[in-house]
Amino acid sequence: MNPKYPIFIPTKGRYESRLTAKALDKIGVPYLEVVEEDDVSRYKKYGSKNLIVMPQHNKGLVFTRNWIWDYANGLGTPKFWTMDDNIKAFFRFNKNLKVPVTSGSMLAAIEDFTDRYENALISGMNYFMFVSRKSKMNQFTLNTRVYSNMLIQTDAKNPYGKPYRNEGFFNDDTDLCLRVLKDGFCTILFNAFLIEKSVTMTVKGGMTPHYQDDGRWKMAEELRRKHPDVTKVTRKWGRWQHQVDYRPFKKNRLKKKPGIVIPKGINNYGMVLKQKAA
Repeated sequence: MNPKYPIFIPTKGRYESRLTAKALDKIGVPYLEVVEEDDVSRYKKYGSKNLIVMPQHNKGLVFTRNWIWDYANGLGTPKFWTMDDNIKAFFRFNKNLKVPVTSGSMLAAIEDFTDRYENALISGMNYFMFVSRKSKMNQFTLNTRVYSNMLIQTDAKNPYGKPYRNEGFFNDDTDLCLRVLKDGFCTILFNAFLIEKSVTMTVKGGMTPHYQDDGRWKMAEELRRKHPDVTKVTRKWGRWQHQVDYRPFKKNRLKKKPGIVIPKGINNYGMVLKQKAA
């Protein structure tokens, strides 16, 4: 079972690694890599076949993400995925086991769940490293950040009718989530499904050059300036990082679409636990 909404991977200078593309290839999920024109031959050399070429050059990740959003809007798709280009694998977290998945069923499950609600504008999977096998967690967390893999409602607008788009230079995903939450909408972060992502600054290309020197501080400070009511700059793991307080958004509640009937019982979307052959 595969997702019904298109998956876009904005990528620059990572033609040799292509981690997310390879991870999706491994589980048979279709996607589109969004590249700049001068990178096309390099990506094709390293196996890229599903390319969308941007006419712009060196405009940055936020510009690319907004270009993708407009492209998805032109397709008429109700929702679309954007995934960072450094995701190594996908997992199901069930009964305190992190099990690699072998199909796109988890993406289809996320889509179907999100589609039940009229005010869930963004959803996605938690990071592998943020979920402990010993932890007691719900299948999802409401109204928090969604990083690196975002299922976005294409026609999402704020209460004044202005379409949402990514803003800033750093942390545009966190900023987008915060603006959506401050407007009273919801985000859904799935703990039942996880992504294993490369640690920031460990894969060349992409945004890595911008995090060098004082880039980490600039990243955190930009978000603090935009959302000083819930954000502060801290030092974690030996580097600058933003820290966001999501408690003010606990009152945001999911609203079911009219006429939605939630089936009883458990739907595993064809997923079964299998022992890997030795």
